[in-house]
Amino acid sequence: MEIEYLIYNYHMDRLTKEQRHKNMQAVKNKDSQIEIMLRSALWNKGYRYRKNYTKLEGKPDIVLSKYKTVIFCDSEFWHGYNWKVRKNDIKSNKEFWIKKIEGNIKRDKTVNRILKEQGWKVVRFWGKDIQKNLDKCVYKIEKEIGVL
Repeated sequence: MEIEYLIYNYHMDRLTKEQRHKNMQAVKNKDSQIEIMLRSALWNKGYRYRKNYTKLEGKPDIVLSKYKTVIFCDSEFWHGYNWKVRKNDIKSNKEFWIKKIEGNIKRDKTVNRILKEQGWKVVRFWGKDIQKNLDKCVYKIEKEIGVL
C-alpha cells in the first residue's frame, strides 16, 4: 500500500507537499513586474488608481474609479494564454494543472461578465504584451476610458 502511494505521488508531483507549498507561496499574486510596469506608466501620465481592489469581483490589479475601468495583468501560464496549444506542453502533474488553469480561465470569464453587468469597463493584458508593448497598452487604456 505505501509503495503504491509513493509511486502514485511520484507521477503526480516530483516535489514533496512541503516543497510544493513553499514554491506556490513564492508565486506573487500582486505587485508583479508586469503590474508595476503598467502602474508606473499610468502614474507618470497622471492617472490615479487603486490596486488589488478587494471590493470588486476578481480583485482587479488596477482600478481607475474615475473612469469606472478595471485592468487585469494576466500572466500567460496562470491564465491560459493560447491554451488549446499550450496545455499539451504540460509534462508533470498534467491533470492537476489542466484543471487549475481551465478553472482560472472560467473564473476570468465570470469575473468579466459580473463586472460588465455592474457597469465597469474591463481591460485585460497578457504579461508579455505589457513587457513588449507598454505604450500600446497605455494607449488602449486611454482609448477605453475616452481620453483619446
